[in-house]
Amino acid sequence: MKPRILQIVVISVALLGPSAARAQKAEDYLFNDSHFHLTNYIQEGINIHDFLKIMGNKAGRVALFGIPLQQQWSYRVDENRGPTYYLNSDAPLYYYSFTDAWIAMAYKSLSKEEQARFDPMITGFNPTDMYAADHIKRVLTTFPGVFTGIGEFSIHKEFVSAKIAGEVASLQDQALDRLIDFATEAGLVVLIHNDVDVPFAKPGAEPAYATQMKALLRRHPNTTFIWAHIGVGRIIRPVKDQAAIVQEIINDPQLRNVHFDISWDEVAKYIVANPESTKIAATLVNRYPDRFLFGTDEVAPSSQEKYLKVYNQYEPFWKLLTPEASAKVRKQNYERIFDEARRKVRNWEAANVTPRASSMTN
Repeated sequence: MKPRILQIVVISVALLGPSAARAQKAEDYLFNDSHFHLTNYIQEGINIHDFLKIMGNKAGRVALFGIPLQQQWSYRVDENRGPTYYLNSDAPLYYYSFTDAWIAMAYKSLSKEEQARFDPMITGFNPTDMYAADHIKRVLTTFPGVFTGIGEFSIHKEFVSAKIAGEVASLQDQALDRLIDFATEAGLVVLIHNDVDVPFAKPGAEPAYATQMKALLRRHPNTTFIWAHIGVGRIIRPVKDQAAIVQEIINDPQLRNVHFDISWDEVAKYIVANPESTKIAATLVNRYPDRFLFGTDEVAPSSQEKYLKVYNQYEPFWKLLTPEASAKVRKQNYERIFDEARRKVRNWEAANVTPRASSMTN
């Protein structure tokens, strides 16, 4: 290759960024992962370099976050049996803000090429606190060039919400609106977990949080939302009108900014429970392929086999998708949403972060 042509190629790749440089290899990956926890409820997990090996050529890019809650080890409650999961103990959970610094430093330990495969997310804030927005801003100014979104964070979550010390989070809280307003200003993707209903709801009753959730989404028409698990939980089964709720959101011209992830083995369990449920889900996704993303919701997996568990669990579902829908759900929607967020957040940082503010981490 002539020197002049080589120079043009190098400059073009630099301007287009990591996505363009990786475009030729995109078909090698099975999926991009919109939902992955590097650490667990006691802030332990897998080394990010080891996770890269687990990703291998199966996962292209990953939305990377810890867990914003720490399970307290209360000797009074559990004696010497240290709990590692929120269902292991009656002791409370509390918000753990250091998770954002931990994720940022793990990301910064990677090479530039390796970093291009991750989109770190800010999670270590209390959504009942009016200062939560300030925490998010502080993280961006401390670690410029790192984060792409906020979440996964939870408002109403079965068995979790009641365990969190302090005020109960609410979809109607101005603190939540304030933090989402700032996320929108900075261009951050908002990945929110909110169950569509309460556990053990009465049959036939209107889902407890469907109306409030739709109201929240409508209050923020310029925010890029991903509704985690489509509002489904471990025992929050898809309600009778679940598909109708999703379709109502999709058909609302004011909510074109709302997307859904189909992460978590519990969600996969419901979707592939029987041929009818799989067909209903696939029909919806085939009709609106731009609105869904695949995520694993794995927490610090110890092997590639465990990491691919949810993807493989969805095999009956993948088979019913059109080639176009499958490609969008598994890869293209992630790239479109997170590439745009990267661009917006970097522009916000360029306009708002001073060299002095970020010098401590460089």
